[in-house]
Amino acid sequence: MTVKVVEGDFLQGASAKYAIVVGRFNSFVVESLLEGALDALRRHGVAESQITVYRAPGAFEIPLLAQQVAARTKPDAVIALGAVIRGGTPHFEYVAGECAKGLGQVSLQAGIPVAFGVLTVDSIEQAIERSGTKAGNKGAEAALSALEMVGLLQQVGE
Repeated sequence: MTVKVVEGDFLQGASAKYAIVVGRFNSFVVESLLEGALDALRRHGVAESQITVYRAPGAFEIPLLAQQVAARTKPDAVIALGAVIRGGTPHFEYVAGECAKGLGQVSLQAGIPVAFGVLTVDSIEQAIERSGTKAGNKGAEAALSALEMVGLLQQVGE
């Protein structure tokens, strides 16, 4: 008996429709995440006509916009990008936690991948490292996750 293994790749999702929901707050970091995501999608054969970018004020607003985009435009995946940088108050925990929880709910309710490319970091230096320098580009990683999940979900039940 042979065990069947089903896994995604970066090729099957090339013909899919992608929505990128971007929080504008901390734009000096977030714009690099967006460029990384767009570059990753393009490099894997996704045409620009299959990508739409939606801009929310900040990370707290990303889940609602992602929910509405998923419901109204029916993308194959949503890529959420933003940056929450810890400050001297508990505000960080509220924003980061609600953003993560909300995006998880959107994914399950809509039945589509919602890739989490929202940085939740302790410092500006960490944010810069994760938006294209030392630690790679988490926007590109989120786009690759979305590509892989689209391909994987296409295979479920085959």
